[in-house]
Amino acid sequence: MIEDTAELKIDHPNVFRFEARKEQIDSSGTRMIPAVTIRDLVKATLRHRPDRLIIGEVRGGEAFDLLDALNTGHAGSISTMHANSALQALSRLATLSLRADLDIPYRAVQGEISDLIDVVVYIERCDGRRRVSEALELQGFDAERGCYATTPIPD
Repeated sequence: MIEDTAELKIDHPNVFRFEARKEQIDSSGTRMIPAVTIRDLVKATLRHRPDRLIIGEVRGGEAFDLLDALNTGHAGSISTMHANSALQALSRLATLSLRADLDIPYRAVQGEISDLIDVVVYIERCDGRRRVSEALELQGFDAERGCYATTPIPD
């Protein structure tokens, strides 16, 4: 499990928790402790050969690293992100992937997403509680029309 701030609580014997940190100055004030980013942690986690990845919140270039991990045998992984709908989350994932500063066309990233993501679940807060308000099954990406082919998953 990889998070910026420890928020997810998963009680399972085979879960390893990794937490990002900001750059810090040690107590003597003379030595800098370098930052450890979510991107760093995704790459380090892959060296442990996990069956699944759980990334607490994707909000930058680590979105590309998540897609890359899904493309190399880590299916069944899960992540969260902020978006306004399940469909908008797919667009946001593509946009966040471009923040990895790699020279990859947006349409190529959209195609990768359609190949790698099976289900998007949108959870919203209502009356102080979180509830699933939408779930989509992703079937592909229509490059000509520039849109994802999805099917709603009924309640």
